[in-house]
Amino acid sequence: MSEILINQSVAILCDGNNIERSIHDVSGNNRAMINFDQLIPKLLNGRGLNRLIYFREGKSISKKFAERLHENYYGSVVPCHKSADIPLSIKATQLASKVDTIIIMSGDSDFVELVSHLKAEGVRVEIAAIKKTAAKILLHEANYFHQITNDDWFIYRGSNKSKS
Repeated sequence: MSEILINQSVAILCDGNNIERSIHDVSGNNRAMINFDQLIPKLLNGRGLNRLIYFREGKSISKKFAERLHENYYGSVVPCHKSADIPLSIKATQLASKVDTIIIMSGDSDFVELVSHLKAEGVRVEIAAIKKTAAKILLHEANYFHQITNDDWFIYRGSNKSKS
């Protein structure tokens, strides 16, 4: 019997501040950044990407980063007034009827109720986070857990305009 491939539509919603903080904590380097070109294909595993939204608190969002997300994944960056929790939860709820799977990139326990709500709506919910900093209750509630490892980030060296 041949393998049956189901074409799933996936939305990836990233709590940028949570993921950045987790990577900085684990790597010990505050210049460590997610390598989306490495991570996104791994998360999708052949499934179709409906949309990628990166929620980030604060105004220091790199224009170049936003452009790359858009060019490579038709992704968008959403600046948040405070935490990403509420905007990400609203967007996930809006997308629930439009996608098969929502991958939440965050280890924040604040998303436990969102995960159980989405699952009750018939959406598969996956969490992508760094295991060491992710809330166990969140991982337990999700349908699947993708561990983000040091293979999935890089150290940003900046431009070559540094003073010697």
